[in-house]
Amino acid sequence: MSTQKLAVLAGAVAATGLLVGGAQAKEITLRGASCFPIKSPPGRPFEAFVRKVNKLGKGVVQIKLLGGAPAIGSPFTLVRRVSRGAFDIVGCPDAYYGNVMPEAGAIRLTDFGPGQNRKNGSWAYINKNILGPKNLLLLGQTHNFGPFHLFLAVPITKPNLKGLHLRVAPVYTAFFRALGATTQRSNFSQVYTYMENGTVQGFGWPALGWNPGWIKVTRYVVEPGFYRAGIQTIMNLRKWRRMTKAQRAKLNEIVLAHEKTTEKWPSRMGKQKAWMVKNGMKIIKFTGADAKKWSSTATNAAWAEVLKRSPKHGPILKKMMTK
Repeated sequence: MSTQKLAVLAGAVAATGLLVGGAQAKEITLRGASCFPIKSPPGRPFEAFVRKVNKLGKGVVQIKLLGGAPAIGSPFTLVRRVSRGAFDIVGCPDAYYGNVMPEAGAIRLTDFGPGQNRKNGSWAYINKNILGPKNLLLLGQTHNFGPFHLFLAVPITKPNLKGLHLRVAPVYTAFFRALGATTQRSNFSQVYTYMENGTVQGFGWPALGWNPGWIKVTRYVVEPGFYRAGIQTIMNLRKWRRMTKAQRAKLNEIVLAHEKTTEKWPSRMGKQKAWMVKNGMKIIKFTGADAKKWSSTATNAAWAEVLKRSPKHGPILKKMMTK
């Protein structure tokens, strides 16, 4: 082969290499974080979502999970840190970012699943008017744990929480206080210790995502449940805009497909409740007027808090997200 032909062939190979390298360079790796400890029951859903992205998005988009709270910082600071660019994407329940989005409670109070909230425009409204100006994007629903419940070490017979000291997250603080409880905040890892040493007599948590070890210090679960316990995927908006069209499309495709699986919680709930009862937990089930008082107090107290914190956006979201 002549020198000239060899040169042409070498150039073609080099060009091919550049094209391959260019294609590989199209893959983006997002820095991820979780609002829960890695491998903990409530942390596993976001970790599963990350694995799905890394499998289906290979060559286009990946997520490197850098850790979970509280090891990487308070869960109440992670969404703010995403806004500032410390992380690109986070899996976090609305309970932990009310300090960034005062209207966050509307997400757990909605009567609709994520698909319908997309159709009715409420999520678009949140992104345009509330999160967008703070350099954040509500990308999707990572998981649905079903409703929250009150778990207790001591029994109650009425929807009256006077005399009880309860561990809370911002999600249900207003509700428990409205029924007379005193409250104390703590992180996920402190629940067992506080229940064991009597610091608190109960705590709120969704039955799904519940730590099996808590069965040793928990004797009762109150029905009916209240609100929607979910984990949302929040992104840094500037990072999202810097992604290519193909990268955004692939990530959005995975989010939407994954989101549909989050509404399959009722079957898992039945199995979880059966396990709890089998391991000695008793169900306190309110009926009639007591059930109505329990549920209406939960809803009214939470919406009142949202409306007070956000007199501008709260009423709009309530109209869009409730029946």
